[in-house]
Amino acid sequence: MSETLSGQATHAVPAVAGRADVLIVGGGLSGAMLAVQLLRLPGRRRILIVEPRAELGRGEAYSATELGHTLNGNAARMSVDPDNADDLTQWLQAYIAEGGWPESDQQHVPISELFPPRGIFGLYVQQRLAEARARGAVSGSTAEHVRAEAVDLQSDSGGVRLTLADGQRLEGACAVLATGLFPAARTRQKHSSGLNAAALDPWDVAAMSRLDPRGTVLIIGSGLTMVDAVVSLEQAGHRGPIRVFSRHGLLPHVRRQPPTWVDFLAADHGIRSPRQLLREVRRQCTAALEAGIDWQAPLDTVRAHIGRLWSQAGDVERRQFVRHVRPWWESHHHRSPPLSAELVARLYQEGRLTIEAASFKGLDEPRDGQVSISIRPRGEARTVTVTGMALINSTGIEYDWRRVDRPLPQQLLARGLVRPGPLALGIAADPGGAVVDAEGAISTRLFAMGPPLRGMWWESTAVTDVASQAKALAVRLAQLTAARKDQG
Repeated sequence: MSETLSGQATHAVPAVAGRADVLIVGGGLSGAMLAVQLLRLPGRRRILIVEPRAELGRGEAYSATELGHTLNGNAARMSVDPDNADDLTQWLQAYIAEGGWPESDQQHVPISELFPPRGIFGLYVQQRLAEARARGAVSGSTAEHVRAEAVDLQSDSGGVRLTLADGQRLEGACAVLATGLFPAARTRQKHSSGLNAAALDPWDVAAMSRLDPRGTVLIIGSGLTMVDAVVSLEQAGHRGPIRVFSRHGLLPHVRRQPPTWVDFLAADHGIRSPRQLLREVRRQCTAALEAGIDWQAPLDTVRAHIGRLWSQAGDVERRQFVRHVRPWWESHHHRSPPLSAELVARLYQEGRLTIEAASFKGLDEPRDGQVSISIRPRGEARTVTVTGMALINSTGIEYDWRRVDRPLPQQLLARGLVRPGPLALGIAADPGGAVVDAEGAISTRLFAMGPPLRGMWWESTAVTDVASQAKALAVRLAQLTAARKDQG
């Protein structure tokens, strides 16, 4: 038995014989989409996907089972096919017509504007993977699921060797780190404050149903994970106070469907600094409001340029963005799905949910069976103690691999095979995903995609980001493996 990323045990993996062309470490959205793109390409190749979960294509984000945990983007924005923006809309249309997701009619919008449950989105990813496997089989390509946790990796001129938790080793011509997200609420951290040990999982409705429904729940963090936690509490039957604490006290805005707006950044590459960007975005949003148009329309055009703006910025400008702009970028860009936002707004209006600008300073000794935390209100030097029946960690995603207390990230860093990305966000790589090691050398065997490249592109987690990276990386890997086969 070995331990998975979620802390559960998985049975020993049967021996996998032979060498793979591509080892994919992680079988969530990133790993599944890379496999899809590789299977679609001409040629014969063997792909091994190392993933401890029983199902591929779900990962942390799409393993949710509650219908209330939905995507934060509508179907038209969430296609996994970079060549067909309507792919999810078309799949949903057929799925609903066959009797799937009967609750979809509660949203009262066209299918393209639906916000599907994350569990159903996982089914969509799995079907696209199954179709790609069938297509790849025609040319002799395969994608096998090795259900195990990868704990170590070595790379040299002859290839890569991946060590699994049970001691087995897999060999391949190259490997891809498609490790996905490390949610702070589910990730063991070095030098931890103990927050996770005392906190409930934001998505564990069953655990929340065992709480006193009238008790006070404390939540650290006010982003989209907090929104999920509130949905979980509501579905668990909780009807008591919810106190949310975050540094800036900002809530995610609700995602709407604004009309198109001119892509003002496409014509002005002179905008480089965070201050210039913020000034122009404000000007464009003001112009939209004066014209009676939703301010989200001009803001949505910025998304396509963030990778370019971030990559061409220097470290000083990046730090300025993270320190001064990031909280507002997160709350305005990473918006809440309408039904979830309606719930949060209703609870806020009823006075059951409060949002307080304060920093979490640590856990205190429990009092009479209650959880106690220390917080520092924004703008004040004093700390105060707050108690509640339960505590939830909704601080978002841990991108700093140095803090992630998992075997593979720590081994890769210790071996010098990877180094932290800009501002310690994820890991460093070249523009095509080839990993940069501790000495600054670009690997010809080890690659990364998706969330590990957060520091390279800032936005590297959305479905469209992952889909585009998967397509480009698949072409690169296919060319490399074909060239090596030709060389003997």
